[in-house]
Amino acid sequence: MRKAVLAISILAVLVFMAGCGSQSSMTSSTTTNNPALQTAPVGVTVTDDPPQGVTVLFFQLSITGATLTNSTGGSVSLLSSTNPIPVNVSELLTDDAFLGNQNVTAGTYTGLSLTFANPQLTIFNASDTTISSMCAVGKVCQVTPSTSGPLTLNFSSAPFPVTLSASSPLEFKLDIHMNTVIQSDLSLNLGATDGITLSEVSPSKSGEPIPHMGKLRGTIQSTGTNQFMLQTLEGRNFTINVNSGTTYSNFPSSATCTTSAEAFSCLATGQVVKVDVTLQTDGTLLATEVNYIQLPSQQTAEGTIIGLNTSGGTTTMDLVIEHHRSDADEAVLPLGRHARVTVPATGVTYAIDAGTFMLPSGLTFASISDLQVGQKVLVVVQGTVTPAASSGMSGSGMSNSGGSTLGGWDSHDPFGSPDVTFTASSITLEASQIIGTVAGVNASALSFTLATKPVFFVPWSSTAGAMPPWAPVIITIQTTSATTFTNFTTNSISGLAVNDVVSIHGWVFSTPKASPTVTVAADKVVDRPGPTPLF
Repeated sequence: MRKAVLAISILAVLVFMAGCGSQSSMTSSTTTNNPALQTAPVGVTVTDDPPQGVTVLFFQLSITGATLTNSTGGSVSLLSSTNPIPVNVSELLTDDAFLGNQNVTAGTYTGLSLTFANPQLTIFNASDTTISSMCAVGKVCQVTPSTSGPLTLNFSSAPFPVTLSASSPLEFKLDIHMNTVIQSDLSLNLGATDGITLSEVSPSKSGEPIPHMGKLRGTIQSTGTNQFMLQTLEGRNFTINVNSGTTYSNFPSSATCTTSAEAFSCLATGQVVKVDVTLQTDGTLLATEVNYIQLPSQQTAEGTIIGLNTSGGTTTMDLVIEHHRSDADEAVLPLGRHARVTVPATGVTYAIDAGTFMLPSGLTFASISDLQVGQKVLVVVQGTVTPAASSGMSGSGMSNSGGSTLGGWDSHDPFGSPDVTFTASSITLEASQIIGTVAGVNASALSFTLATKPVFFVPWSSTAGAMPPWAPVIITIQTTSATTFTNFTTNSISGLAVNDVVSIHGWVFSTPKASPTVTVAADKVVDRPGPTPLF
């Protein structure tokens, strides 16, 4: 099975500072005039493998501890907050998630300890057999896996020992091989042999920082002079600076901006935003892009469409919920669960969240007819969210021999009975992340075709069984001159070759033809080297 098909930065830049103990806040630090106080960024990157025949639609782990051990046996916590930090590994094929920065004393460190908790899985069974006697072929199943191994992992062999000194950055890469850590009974064993490995990434030149970018999502708490305070879902606060290079996107006309163009003045307390951040050499955070998501008065659910149905003249979408607005929404919009969304024929607004990326011409998302299985969408809830009578949200479910709990997605409905239902007032197309094998390349047209895992479009038709769920799907990937290519010998479309396994970050558009066809406008293409193609 191929390795490294998903990537996330889970401790995406943890900052060390020479001559200073660990701070008591997760907010970014500011260097004083003391020359001994200089940053040494340390990052941890996670990649993973899916188990054979299983598509992981949602895989969340919470990080509750990250500790370095020094050469004298002492330990230094890298997380000053006691709040668990949830990480949705499954959505980060091409993106990084910035989780925080901290200051510790420079010196030699002999090991790293990471503690995980609260694993959650939502899978699509793309194999040809029922999994663990409870997840049937072609079905989506929500699982709370039991753990048959440790949730605290200690790394003391290579790359350790490491020495941290002033202005000497270091990054760790943590590889999670999901086909190893997820067991055949859908339990989880993070301590399985070669299930998780650690490697070190150093800067290309001595004394230079390791450029590392990640994303933060949260609510603006306050704004100041060229900076704002952001609070994340789990309650961590970050002070984020802006400069003339910071870009702003998707701010509505209702935003109070002092300029005609989107700018820092559009930011206001209470807005929910997504921010691309970089760590500066002085330990502060800088926003490269600020992307508006919603007003605090709105209730939203973001997820991937796994089913569409138009029977009876009513359109409904089946979603796997991946994000919501705040921690308070977890009770009514639980992550990793199944929502059935009614889409009215009129009165719904449609938009595309492409940020500053210029989409290719001719691709539209403006009506019900543009909805497509496999799209990731942000839905604004109209009215209230209603728990389904058979949702199992009160704690019911079936247990397998490993002790994992399976949600109540029944065997008669291809998408299962929903956990919650609600009506959409607005639908925004978000970027999806797709893994597949290059089937053909048309470099002159800046496009190529991709054979996806069966996973991504589940299934094509609103009618169950219209297409074998394990059959690969060929889709068109359209790039532009602004698309970034990573890990290729030539980082452009000319570096692509048939049978390359790649991750795509882009927007899924439906192409209305007699046969199911989609086009993905890609702003990122990442090569996943390996000996054999996926198909």
